[in-house]
Amino acid sequence: MRTHLRALLTTVAILALSAAGAAVPAAAHPAQRPAPQPPLVVDGGAWQAGHLQGMALDRRKGFMYFSFTNLLVKTDLSGRPIGSVTGLTGHLGDLDFNEKDGRVYGSLEYNAANAFYIAIVDGDRVDRMNMDAQTTGVMTTVHLKEVVRDYSADMNGDGVFDGDTGETLDHRYGCSGIDGVAFGPAFGKRSGQQLLTVAYGVYRHAGRADNDHQVLLQYDVRRWKKYERPLSESAPHTSGPRSPDGKYFLYTGNTTYGVQNLEYDGHSGNWLLATYRGTKPAFPNYSLFVVDGDKRPVWGEVRGQARKEYGRLLSLLPQGLHHEPSGTYGWQSPGQYGLLSLDDGRFYLGEAGKISDGGVVKEWGKAVMHRWTGATPTPFAKVVPPARQE
Repeated sequence: MRTHLRALLTTVAILALSAAGAAVPAAAHPAQRPAPQPPLVVDGGAWQAGHLQGMALDRRKGFMYFSFTNLLVKTDLSGRPIGSVTGLTGHLGDLDFNEKDGRVYGSLEYNAANAFYIAIVDGDRVDRMNMDAQTTGVMTTVHLKEVVRDYSADMNGDGVFDGDTGETLDHRYGCSGIDGVAFGPAFGKRSGQQLLTVAYGVYRHAGRADNDHQVLLQYDVRRWKKYERPLSESAPHTSGPRSPDGKYFLYTGNTTYGVQNLEYDGHSGNWLLATYRGTKPAFPNYSLFVVDGDKRPVWGEVRGQARKEYGRLLSLLPQGLHHEPSGTYGWQSPGQYGLLSLDDGRFYLGEAGKISDGGVVKEWGKAVMHRWTGATPTPFAKVVPPARQE
């Protein structure tokens, strides 16, 4: 009874202080640290790994995540390494940060095993270097059955799947796996449940007509806990949703390995797709495409298929360079190594390269701030520090 009385008196005292305009003790209103301001450059370091594939930002806590193909690196915003995840023999691609659960999501491919996953990393647990992806429990994976079905499709009907090669008519839509990932609303909406969008990789092949679309899947990951399994490269699991919550097609012309980086821009409501340029002479082979976020998908024919096929079609933003014969719009732009929107007109673009460190070749990568201008042929301008006042 005395304990309850003391608690009641304390509550009454706090309410009285608040009503009188007095300062309330910090315990009653715990202060939340403001999110650190993103710097102009975040250096992801140089590593004995593959090249930079993508980036993700935990803006509230002030951490950046870099994918180096077979290595995940976590830094603070000054570029100081905080931790890393190693032991991957598959292809870790584009990344995005899920604000809802505070975890990093990335595409993870094992083409030889016909296994395609979303890798989910608990960033709070990445607190030291060289954490093994399979044994530390820091990473779980969800299998994407829809991707496997399209990747392994025997399209020429000879009864043989030709495997991880673009020199074949196999692979539905030319699917080479997955790469670009991003969280955002359902296509055609600017708000609502944040869905994980996954973009196909697409083999470069100038001799077929059924590979001229970017293919994007949307998933509601709120139901994914039941699917998550630890990564096991020796025994790949198949736990995942039977099908996506939506499958969409964007007509761009064939590109080389499809969407390398995918990003939703909350400022414009549009989706940005950074690709390696294609090779078909009938197309302009842009390297950046933008989905018009104000246009809802429409039901229509997926062009170029051997048998007539219909699906949900997305619309290109009618800005930038325009190629009338193909009807496509786009830009020639960087962003293939990393593309990250700050949702205020600013973006981080990844820059990458190689250095020799004591005779050891390392891959370096960094996030460099740009602003969207929409200019052609390149719509981004690097943000420079203001001139010093003497």
